[in-house]
Amino acid sequence: MSREELQHLERLMNYITWHFLRKKEWKDVSKSEWANISAEFNTLLEKQQRHKRIKTAAAFFGENYFYEHLVIRKLKPWKSRKPLNGISSPNFARLNTIVSLLGYTNYIDFINNATDSFSFQELKINIPLAPVNTALLDNLVGCWYCYNRNLPYHEDKQTEERIWRSAMEIYRSGDEYLVERTGKGNHMYYGKITSYANYVFIIMNSTTFIRQRHFVGRVKDVEDRLARPGHLINELSFISTCVSFNEEPIALYEIFDRVPNAKTFQKDSVDLALDSPLLPAHILKHLANTRENRITDH
Repeated sequence: MSREELQHLERLMNYITWHFLRKKEWKDVSKSEWANISAEFNTLLEKQQRHKRIKTAAAFFGENYFYEHLVIRKLKPWKSRKPLNGISSPNFARLNTIVSLLGYTNYIDFINNATDSFSFQELKINIPLAPVNTALLDNLVGCWYCYNRNLPYHEDKQTEERIWRSAMEIYRSGDEYLVERTGKGNHMYYGKITSYANYVFIIMNSTTFIRQRHFVGRVKDVEDRLARPGHLINELSFISTCVSFNEEPIALYEIFDRVPNAKTFQKDSVDLALDSPLLPAHILKHLANTRENRITDH
């Protein structure tokens, strides 16, 4: 393998490491963790087969595929300064399968578009109105789907009314609470979230263009709700604003709906028709009134 090919492979393995384990580098992943990642990919492969209605048997990943074939035989020898001509190339069909399960078209698409890391440190969200409500933030940690009715800004541009669903994850990193969210195509949003009293604030940026988004929401009766044993906040309503290059600032009414079972969570964005079975009835009820879910008076 060439040095460039190994660098691309390392990017992929670091991407997988962060995606599944929230660890920064493949070196930090144990053999048993790589086996669990293989199992995760096999689950994704099964879902893809069912979705595409493919009847042929899937080429599942062996338990030690990532650890033995990619770590032991390729990355470790490279880092140990073994001769590059002694390191064989991986099966690129397998690499294409891996990145397709991560949401990319093929391996080249991943190389050209995947972002190594998010610049969380560049996002500033400090509104010292009161002590940070960490109890609320801890309650919000988990997987969510986000829905908005992203209609054309110009009234004369009539298109089919649809609802956009994004996948979002909130997680804690040290003293900060971070957010990752899918966008159109393969780009991602990343951000920070904080809370004061019963208000929740999110600031996000995109991996592919400079367009920050801001979310402001309020959870009514939050102190009483969090005081109930076992209570879990399952739905949040936000005003979401962003500025694009060729339009005025826009504001959307956006709903975050908690995913009840993380194993069914699909980390992608989809454009849904109003009669889609993937659209929960209570979400459609919220978004049915165009005037209420699209704010045009800036």
